[in-house]
Amino acid sequence: MTQKLTILDIAKLAGVGKSTVSRVLTQDPRVKPATREKVEQVIRESGYVPSKSAQSMRGGSSKVIGVIVSRLDSPSENKAIRGILEVIYGAGYDAVIMESQFSAEKTREHLAVLEKRNVDGVIVFGFSGFEDNLLDRFSQRAVVIAVDTQAVSSVSYDNEGMIQLAMAQLTEKGLTAISYIGVDPSDRTTGRLRLDAYLAACRKHRLSAVYQTGELSYDSAYALTDKVLKEETQAIVCASDTLAMGVAKRLQELQRTEVTVSGVGATDLLSFMFPNTFSIDPGYFEAGEHAARLLLQHLQHNAAITHLIQHASYPA
Repeated sequence: MTQKLTILDIAKLAGVGKSTVSRVLTQDPRVKPATREKVEQVIRESGYVPSKSAQSMRGGSSKVIGVIVSRLDSPSENKAIRGILEVIYGAGYDAVIMESQFSAEKTREHLAVLEKRNVDGVIVFGFSGFEDNLLDRFSQRAVVIAVDTQAVSSVSYDNEGMIQLAMAQLTEKGLTAISYIGVDPSDRTTGRLRLDAYLAACRKHRLSAVYQTGELSYDSAYALTDKVLKEETQAIVCASDTLAMGVAKRLQELQRTEVTVSGVGATDLLSFMFPNTFSIDPGYFEAGEHAARLLLQHLQHNAAITHLIQHASYPA
């Protein structure tokens, strides 16, 4: 059929009422199996595609998932988003992507908008100061990435493991003068947990801890490099690839390219621009996949709240 069909057309072709077609489209369990099959057969044969907005207005599934990221320009979150989209597109859902800018108030506003649009569920990238009660209105229809939460399902990163892997890589090569540049400890994940992992590794291997923390930016790391760089420094571990690029740039200017720099994020650009570097892969893409699958389990099977940890690895 070349003309655009309506629900009324489908109802006439199936020999049922318009309300019955609506109930089939919204997965109403009260529809008899034989009737459902008859209507679905007509839909398949006609190629009819129901309007998502119309379904939403009827209170059924909109087949849309809201995704609230911290920063649209974040390479790590973009990797996770690719994992999310691969799963939800494969399941027949669309996505609405919004940016919180690390603001609880903006997150609350976005969630209110998504609720009005009747999205099926939400995936939210957490941040320092993220509050569990932000997601009260979504209950079992939400998953948080990057921070621990008890109220809804979550996928968090192995922040300690990332730095432990980097330190192990360096100490196994016999390096002992290893400095660290991180993020302010007020940020619990990228800041405090990763710094604590560095300090623990120093105690384990009896190394002198030399470190500085600042903002999550190239400029911050660039400026802090001179404060952790000594004549004997052999390596500088960084809490992220963004910081590692700032450090590598400063080392290049100082002609200290013999100093190994490690980052977190598995960003290809880091090793391409600066040869004496490596990066730990936190599994951002995989975390996105896990989060999307968790949400679909909630939406389709009323699954229990689940908390997962995405473990880090050396890049392939």
